Amino acid sequence: MRRAGYAILGHYRCAITRYVPSRFSSNVSSSATTLSPRFLGRARALTAEYAELSNQLAKNYDVKIAKKVGELSPINNALSDWEEASRSTLELQQLLGDPATDTELRSIAAEELPGSSQSLEEATTRLKTSLVPVHEFAHLPCLVELRPGAGGSEAALFAGDLLRMYQAFCKRHGLHASILKLDETEGMGNESQVQEAIFEIEGEGAYGMLRCEAGVHRVQRVPVTESKGRTHTSAVSVMVLPSFPSTGVDEMTQNSFSDPTSDYFVDPKDVRTDVMRARGAGGQHVNTTDSAVRLTHIPTNTVVAIQDSRSQIANRKKAWHILRSRIAQARREAREEEMAKLRVSVVGVARMGRGDKIRTYNWGQQRITDHRSGITLHHLDDVLGGGPSLDKVMQSVRGWMTERELEALGADEEVGEGEKTS
Repeated sequence: MRRAGYAILGHYRCAITRYVPSRFSSNVSSSATTLSPRFLGRARALTAEYAELSNQLAKNYDVKIAKKVGELSPINNALSDWEEASRSTLELQQLLGDPATDTELRSIAAEELPGSSQSLEEATTRLKTSLVPVHEFAHLPCLVELRPGAGGSEAALFAGDLLRMYQAFCKRHGLHASILKLDETEGMGNESQVQEAIFEIEGEGAYGMLRCEAGVHRVQRVPVTESKGRTHTSAVSVMVLPSFPSTGVDEMTQNSFSDPTSDYFVDPKDVRTDVMRARGAGGQHVNTTDSAVRLTHIPTNTVVAIQDSRSQIANRKKAWHILRSRIAQARREAREEEMAKLRVSVVGVARMGRGDKIRTYNWGQQRITDHRSGITLHHLDDVLGGGPSLDKVMQSVRGWMTERELEALGADEEVGEGEKTS
């Protein structure tokens, strides 16, 4: 008898499907499963583009079209899953709301509805997430800059801890980390105090993976110099920048150093170059040649000084590499700040500034807490060793960033609706 009821339910669904358009807006009331018309319209427009490009690709293979199809594929799949889950949920709700539905069919529909609603909620989340634009620099390698802040020598020691943490993380993930600049001073025992460290992480998608690390990292622990066992609080600033290639410029289009519309275009006329003799440790090779290079971008007063190599040419190349990355990041942040001003009336301030403490490392409790996503772990040694616990923290922050970007998309929708009705 039960089997017959399921057969009737399947027949009823087929009948409903003939009268329900394949692409419709869900009328499920839960906010977790509801898509606004603008969200849905955007998804359908991108899916239509996916279908058109797929047809073109089938007739004539093109690398650029294939790349675009790959980018749109997750949206196409997510929309298909959402429509199927939405249709199934709607059919079950109509069965339960129809007084003519017999008792057994109503019982079966009531059993299936919670699972169908859960599937719809998950499909809605996947579709929304797929609509978040990929960061334009996510595919690039990245530069990471560490600078100790409040806390004196203890902050410099913690900067060294973070440097080793990121190096271990890169080694475990098969990413190549190369030091571009490292200023160290001798500390107590064998500990070195890092005054500044700049290193490049090479690998596809390194910036997309590590951009969640940018901000102020706070440490709470008893310094080796503390005789009374008191816990001190220190901080280190972590800056993560996209690293743009210095070769193959002729093969690039929008990401070209010679393109004035590009974020990382720097007019050589706006840059003052100073060469000087290197200072510091180095024995007989110091102060014998003018190998140190300092670049000053006059419009923004951005200064980069490099003296790591004995070769002026090598130092100049490194300095230009870092300067382009800093200028590009500053331009992007300026655009984001402008957009944030437009959105603030709708969603409020949803992003954290660089000056905020984004993460705390507490030695006494062996605890690490990220103040953006709210995650707390008691595996501090594994985190500092660049282990799986650090992956878990970073993944939670990337999820937090996606949620903020979804809020921003929602804000754009509300602004667009307001302009449309005004």
